[in-house]
Amino acid sequence: MKEKTSSFQLLEPTRPEALVPDSVVEPWMILTAAAVLLVLVVVFLIFRKRKAAADPLAARNAAYQEAGGALGKMNALQARDAAVQSSLILRKYLSVAADDPALFETHEEFVSRHDALKALNEDARRKSESGFARLASLKYAAEIPDLNPSEVVHESRELLETLHHGFAA
Repeated sequence: MKEKTSSFQLLEPTRPEALVPDSVVEPWMILTAAAVLLVLVVVFLIFRKRKAAADPLAARNAAYQEAGGALGKMNALQARDAAVQSSLILRKYLSVAADDPALFETHEEFVSRHDALKALNEDARRKSESGFARLASLKYAAEIPDLNPSEVVHESRELLETLHHGFAA
């Protein structure tokens, strides 16, 4: 058996770049993903604008029905509790129907804001100011008012009617 003789010739080492595997992501893949993402963002914005253009009259009527139902279901034992609950229900109605931030404001902030209830006519605005002032006086009285809670609910229902029918055309 004869052994093969090998030469001790120095070979150039392989380049390190040859050892790194090829990338799976190609430039055309990145461009395609960016284009798809751009299309999705545009579609999302278009549908969001369509949703925002909902009928304000339908939203107002739905809020009116919800507020009327909530006032009808109210079973407060004291006038102060009735005033607190009524005020919250009416302010929720205003936040939806008139797009007014009354729900997130104190009574003083609401009264001091000059653009409060700008969607209402003058008569409805005046009655709402006195109605909310009445509710505030019941809520923040030093002693619990000696008043039937059903009277407070009745006054609140009248205020709801005034608000609902007082929107400017």
